[in-house]
Amino acid sequence: MNDTIIIVAVAILASVAGFFLSWLVVKRITRDRVIDATAEAKRIVAEANKEAEIKIKEARLEAKEDWLKRKSDFEKQAATKTKELDDTERQLNEKVSALQKKIDIIEDRDADLNKREKGILTREKGIELRETELEDTINKQNEKLQIIANMTPEEAKKLLMDNMISTAKIEAAQHIKDIKEKAEQEANKEAKEIILSAIYRCAAEHTVETTVSVVILPNDEMKGRIIGREGRNIRSFETATGIDVIVDDTPEAVILSGYDPVRREIARMSLEKLITDGRIHPTRIEEVVDKSQKEMEVIVREAGEQACFELGIHGLHPEVISLMGKLNFRTSYGQNVLAHSKEVAMLCGLMAAELELDAHLAKRCGFLHDVGKAIDRETEGTHTQIGADFMRRYRETEEVINAIESHHGDVPMIGPYPVLVQAADAISGARPGARREPLEAYIKRLQHLEELADSFKGVSKAYAIQAGREIRVIVEHETLDDLASSILASDIADKIESEMQYPGQIKVTVVREIRSTEFAK
Repeated sequence: MNDTIIIVAVAILASVAGFFLSWLVVKRITRDRVIDATAEAKRIVAEANKEAEIKIKEARLEAKEDWLKRKSDFEKQAATKTKELDDTERQLNEKVSALQKKIDIIEDRDADLNKREKGILTREKGIELRETELEDTINKQNEKLQIIANMTPEEAKKLLMDNMISTAKIEAAQHIKDIKEKAEQEANKEAKEIILSAIYRCAAEHTVETTVSVVILPNDEMKGRIIGREGRNIRSFETATGIDVIVDDTPEAVILSGYDPVRREIARMSLEKLITDGRIHPTRIEEVVDKSQKEMEVIVREAGEQACFELGIHGLHPEVISLMGKLNFRTSYGQNVLAHSKEVAMLCGLMAAELELDAHLAKRCGFLHDVGKAIDRETEGTHTQIGADFMRRYRETEEVINAIESHHGDVPMIGPYPVLVQAADAISGARPGARREPLEAYIKRLQHLEELADSFKGVSKAYAIQAGREIRVIVEHETLDDLASSILASDIADKIESEMQYPGQIKVTVVREIRSTEFAK
């Protein structure tokens, strides 16, 4: 019993001791955990403080960087605004300076004008005094002249006026001579270089044609087939083409005669096709002529297009291009008109480039200046007026239209381009080999030129030289002096321009010489 009690007591004691020890252990563990937790908390707080400090520093750095950036942007904007303000101020200063200069110039001009006005008033007073003195002198001289010559006042006045006119002519001739010499010294060399350069760079060949075309036959038997039974073939051919067929004794050839070169060319093409084909009868003739007409339309259009391409001219109406192509079969004094128009266009372009004008517009004016010759046989009027009216229908520019209608002096010239066209037209038509004219007309023109020069007083003899491009006038040295000779040259040139028609220009040279002759015996 006691042992049991002891055991129980020991067990209780052991339990109490175990509980106490467990309590102590738990308390120790709890205290250690509290200490660790406190340390961990302190560590966490320290780390949080460090991170907070880092964040604060980063925020401060970012704020500082943003502030520096904003400051830099502000400084840049301020610098830009300052520069703009400086530029504006500089421009304003320049404008103020320019205005001040203009004001100074205006003031100077105003002062100069006032000074000139005073001078002019003074001169006017002097002139009035001189005029009064001159009138008094003239009246006195007239009275003396009337007393000496026993003339009426009207006769004396006429004599005095003649003397004054003669004196004025001599003085004017002297001034004209001086001005011409000065102008020739300054402009002659440059003008020659421009014109010669244009001529040398553009010397087109010209085809000489007549009003007939010759068609070669393979044999004389072909003539009978062309004529046909009772002449029906030749009549059909002439009716279809509008060209006369001349069958004569010329061996193996027939002649096509007509004034319309396009129709004559169509007739030549048709006849050659009929000869090659061998079938010659009225129905076949009409078919071949119709086919040749269509081919001629293509040829004419291609000729016009080729000319425009060579000259670099664009924007022309197809109808205008076809008309220009027709000029390939038209001649003037034996000069192919299309080749002449191309040459004039090239000359105008070259001279316009030298004079710093619009070369393309000058070429256009020169190329179209003779377009009226393609339709002048169908319309009444001069080819210049016909061409101008035709181009107005196609809304051509006024410069081109004025060049067309004024290059022969029919209407006044407006601007420099008609002058270039007139000069280029004269160069192209007057240069050696460009044109031909009948011998009879050529001789009559030379005779008329010499007779016109001989009609002036004081002319001893006149000679037409250089194929009528120059007239050499010999004057009597006792009758005319040097100044009167200069006036005579101008008068002859004016009369030639008003009374004669001629290609190009005619140079008038007046020769005054003194010859002394003695005989040795």
